[in-house]
Amino acid sequence: MSASPAPISWPSADREAAFQRWITPLCAEHRLELTSLEPASADASFRRYFRLHGPERSLIVMDAPPPLEDVRPFVDIAQRILAAGLHAPVVLACDADAGFLLLADLGRTLYLDALQQADAPAADQLMRGAVAALVQFQRQVDPGGLPAYDEALLQREMALFPDWCVEREYGITWNDAQRAQWNRLTGLLVRSALAQPQVAVHRDWMPRNLMVAEPNPGILDFQDAVRGPVTYDIASLLRDAFVSWDEEREIDWAARWWQQARSAGVFGEHPMADDFGECWRALEWMGLQRHLKVLGIFCRLKHRDGKPRYSADLGRFFAYATRVALRYRELKPLIALLEPMTGPLTATGFTMR
Repeated sequence: MSASPAPISWPSADREAAFQRWITPLCAEHRLELTSLEPASADASFRRYFRLHGPERSLIVMDAPPPLEDVRPFVDIAQRILAAGLHAPVVLACDADAGFLLLADLGRTLYLDALQQADAPAADQLMRGAVAALVQFQRQVDPGGLPAYDEALLQREMALFPDWCVEREYGITWNDAQRAQWNRLTGLLVRSALAQPQVAVHRDWMPRNLMVAEPNPGILDFQDAVRGPVTYDIASLLRDAFVSWDEEREIDWAARWWQQARSAGVFGEHPMADDFGECWRALEWMGLQRHLKVLGIFCRLKHRDGKPRYSADLGRFFAYATRVALRYRELKPLIALLEPMTGPLTATGFTMR
């Protein structure tokens, strides 16, 4: 290599020493150069990823310091994904107690980067690959023993919005009537989610967590998988934090997913299998639940975790939420809760650029 990578900073000398003890024999085993250690990607959590190089291949190190992180769910879900015939990183070494993993390297090209540079046909091909892989994930990844995406979790996620976005980011305190309206709206979203077929849910099936790889796509960041609503992951893919599509393309990809999922038996005997219109409504309502959660998470990252860059995309999620709230009569009261933060929405809307 032409230049030595910049040194890695560690939160403590003890953490660095533990890493050195763990990785040194693995470098010898896998023919890796310890001096080649370099950052591989950033993460919104406390996990960090590094890349190590050798003469034949590179591998990825996950640094997930306990008790802030637990690598065991990652190892479990990786095995389930591989057993389903999909492309996840193979876990080559694991010290769960110390929070270190050595993983196969799925490459450097994120779906997000490829999509942002692709023309329309290339983007369509990538998205079709992501849709087909999602159907296989939903059909074949074993959801047994995964945490339930139940009412308590759905409500806890949406509570991030008033706590961190409304109050902390915008300094707004809702009165009793506004709080009651919020409770009615979130109740509708929860009931819609729980009425859907329940499958293994990745929880972040989006272009930033998919890799251009062989076979395509490589799947990352799956450690928070749950058993939950069938539309959650397709909503995550179509209405992403970092890239947006016109609705015609959203519907086209959603319809392809629905047709493939129906053929694969993902919906079972649920009425959604025979009614794409109802499936699309459920997808939009599920997406709204996620958008409200993400608005809260991005503000929490800014105010609690010192990661303000995520808040640059608040406008995109207000736009998603506005589009859905305006479309469905039952959800229109949400507009009055959003407008103190966004300005008038019924006339001007919100840009997603």
